[in-house]
Amino acid sequence: MRFAICNELFQDWPWERALELTRECGYTGWEIAPFTLGGRPDLLPDQRRKQLAAQVQRSGVEVVGLHWLLAKTEGYHLTSDDQDTRVRTTNYLGQLARLCRDLGGSVMVLGSPQQRNFPPEMTHAQADTNAISVLENVIPHLESHQVTLALEPLGPGEGNFWNHASQAVAVIERLGSPWIRLHLDVKAMSTEGQPIAEVVRAHAKHIAHFHANDPNLLGPGMGEVKFEPIFGALKEVGYDGWVSVEVFDYEPGIETIARESMQNMRKALKNS
Repeated sequence: MRFAICNELFQDWPWERALELTRECGYTGWEIAPFTLGGRPDLLPDQRRKQLAAQVQRSGVEVVGLHWLLAKTEGYHLTSDDQDTRVRTTNYLGQLARLCRDLGGSVMVLGSPQQRNFPPEMTHAQADTNAISVLENVIPHLESHQVTLALEPLGPGEGNFWNHASQAVAVIERLGSPWIRLHLDVKAMSTEGQPIAEVVRAHAKHIAHFHANDPNLLGPGMGEVKFEPIFGALKEVGYDGWVSVEVFDYEPGIETIARESMQNMRKALKNS
């Protein structure tokens, strides 16, 4: 099991300082939010991509991939009835697949609830159909760049699309592509209505990536969720991918979150 951390935690820190703390805490991977690269990450010059990839590599950290793919963007939406919007979204995700590979990553997490929630007059089945029309056309880009797109179920507090892992899995199975798989997030799974470890076991064959956090928006072990059974389930199903820390409440401070999250995960893994 490999531990990573999401780079937006470091906010306006210079990458050199952020990567130094990342490595010092024991993380070996970085998950990058495209919006941290500027307003149009898809237009980032090739030379700048090479510089950033080299900087991360020199620090002894590996780029895991991208997440928050559509956050802080305009004109993109996964479930829109508007075909032009879906075409733009397809093209943008294709460009992000190239960016992901150029930075050294191999997985992209598709969460971004604001760019996928559907209106009251639309059914979930219709939203699925629209999303599938986007994803089908993204697959050639994913294959070309050898990047996996991991669909992220999110709790109802964040939106109305893919609230359960089973809903995302249904789409994955309809698409039948090795490049479209499942992402699981502890905060989101806490709303599933069953033990998180059971959600992991039920969908093990589809899991490509994993986020560690707590429903209180802090890091793993910084709330009430116990990680021993979660890590036990991940070990049981043979998951050997990344476990990436993603938090939303930075109040305890960047260093505290980074250090305590790693300490808590190591302890839970040892005792799982």
